[in-house]
Amino acid sequence: MSGWQPAAGVQAAKNRAAMMRRIRDCFDAAGVLEVDTPALSPYAVSDTQIESLEIGESLVSRRPMFLHTSPEFSMKRLLAAGYPDIFSICRVFRDGESGTRHQPEFTMIEWYRLGFGLQAIVDDTIRVIKAALASALPRHRPDQFEYRDIFQQVTNIDPLTATVEDLAAAAQADDALGKAIGGERDDWLDLILATQIAPQFKKDRLTVLRHYPASQAALARLCPDDLRCADRFEVFFGPVELANGYVELTDAREQLQRMHADDEARRRRHRAVRPHDRLLLAALEAGLPACAGVAMGLERLQMIHDRTDDIRDVMTFSFEANR
Repeated sequence: MSGWQPAAGVQAAKNRAAMMRRIRDCFDAAGVLEVDTPALSPYAVSDTQIESLEIGESLVSRRPMFLHTSPEFSMKRLLAAGYPDIFSICRVFRDGESGTRHQPEFTMIEWYRLGFGLQAIVDDTIRVIKAALASALPRHRPDQFEYRDIFQQVTNIDPLTATVEDLAAAAQADDALGKAIGGERDDWLDLILATQIAPQFKKDRLTVLRHYPASQAALARLCPDDLRCADRFEVFFGPVELANGYVELTDAREQLQRMHADDEARRRRHRAVRPHDRLLLAALEAGLPACAGVAMGLERLQMIHDRTDDIRDVMTFSFEANR
């Protein structure tokens, strides 16, 4: 039988191992503790942009179980229990796209810093990326943009006030695309970001995008200075997203409201509604300290290091090779 060989060679494995050592050294130097979290849970995320992998009914729990899409919920329980700054490097699972930038199983670096505001966690993320990539990162200062500003500069529309019709026009959507995207503003904003704005980012440096619309807050708090925006940011290298971070929402009631809103959005998109993580909500009620967190894909970092546009070049076994 053919196709049994690994997707990436020995040098890619050596590069990955060296990168993981540098990342751990970086966190160790900052006093950030490495932690371990479970990959299996009876709960799943409600986020409309993320699909959980369900493994079916467990013989132990007698209910469906899900592979985690991120260690976030468990790590926030640790913080609520009194843990200091923490990080995790683990395998995560997301159903959906498979190809040159996405795989259903990949490695995530996630960390939380107590008391950090938005600019502090942005700076911390740049520090970790520089440590991971070492000399492979070009020596340019990152560009930083406000989400609203870059939309207005590139598309001449205001993402906070534009209608679906405005966004569809900006996307130059035909009837087929309009039907595929539907009537959700955030889906149109994501499309424009991916197809018109991110491709404009300089290909030889990092770009930081800050203050996403409140409708895309996910688990971020709303910006104290402008409740129309969230204290959320993303870091790109060229057009490729590397990291997604928040100043974290700590209010259990608001978190539950957002989960219910996600459920309604998922129903409108004809997607499965998953059980909410009651343990996360209990941890928030007990008291999540003020903190900021980041999730970053290890393989995408290595794509930059190894100078490849295909994530499968840096994965020992890709999803396609395992079929």
